[in-house]
Amino acid sequence: MITKILPALKPSAPITRRRGRPLALAALLALGTLHVLTGSALADFATPESGGSPNADEIDSLYKIVLVLAVIIFLGVEGALIYSVVKFKARKGSVAAQIRGNTRLEIGWTVGAALILVVLSIFTFLKLGDIRNPPNSGPDGLRLADGVLLAAGPKERLPENGKSLNICVNGQQYVWRYTYAQDCENAPLDAAFSYVELVAPTDTTVTLDIRAQDVNHSWWIPELGGKMDAVPGYTNYAWFKIPGKFGREPGGHLFRGQCAELCGRNHANMIAYVRAVTPQAFERWIAGRRADIKQANKDAAAQRKRVEAGENP
Repeated sequence: MITKILPALKPSAPITRRRGRPLALAALLALGTLHVLTGSALADFATPESGGSPNADEIDSLYKIVLVLAVIIFLGVEGALIYSVVKFKARKGSVAAQIRGNTRLEIGWTVGAALILVVLSIFTFLKLGDIRNPPNSGPDGLRLADGVLLAAGPKERLPENGKSLNICVNGQQYVWRYTYAQDCENAPLDAAFSYVELVAPTDTTVTLDIRAQDVNHSWWIPELGGKMDAVPGYTNYAWFKIPGKFGREPGGHLFRGQCAELCGRNHANMIAYVRAVTPQAFERWIAGRRADIKQANKDAAAQRKRVEAGENP
């Protein structure tokens, strides 16, 4: 009985393989068509997001250099492998050749790999300065001459002229708080602040003092640069400078990010936003926040007096 069934099953395997090949080719063709038709949507599909700040652009360009070299090496290795498999595949009655080694070949690929690492190191160090060091604000940026919002902190984290808009970024379970203060260690109680959404003027160098008050978090807006850990008891520094074109959009341009460190059960809800507005709109916004805080302090003082006088609050 078994011998009668087995012959009937044998032809099915080749048929399945023949059917599988057109399906695989169709899938690859569909993927390629999708990539061509949605080029803008998949612009950052295989590379870091960029366009919102010079440091993000430098990170993206460095990544692409490494990616191109990696693709070239991959294609060369895989091409040699496929060629070897096809060219020297086993044939009936053939005897395998005994290869003892090729000294020149071994030295060649060792030196080649070392040269690739040297080239990558050179490009990395050339890009690193522009990634780490913030530039001066542009001519259309926020006026910082009065010193009210000048950054405080390590000198190497400031632009060359020493002027930047400083914002204190504090991560906590499960929200981001942004305080607009010169000195994050001794920020005044009436300093302007916001939650979830950071408002920043365009064409202005913004420096960030990043901390956490409970567990480790990670502040990351991909289009504005690399992510930076927020660690309790320690301050990390980051910066961005948003081009002026984003401020001309109605209501400003919104960049989206999220905590990139697993910080607890509501980690997924710890969203971060940066709204880019014109310097004039930013001045109006921060003046409004200060007015709200001043009015809230007046209301609290009046209520305190009523309570102390025994009146019903």
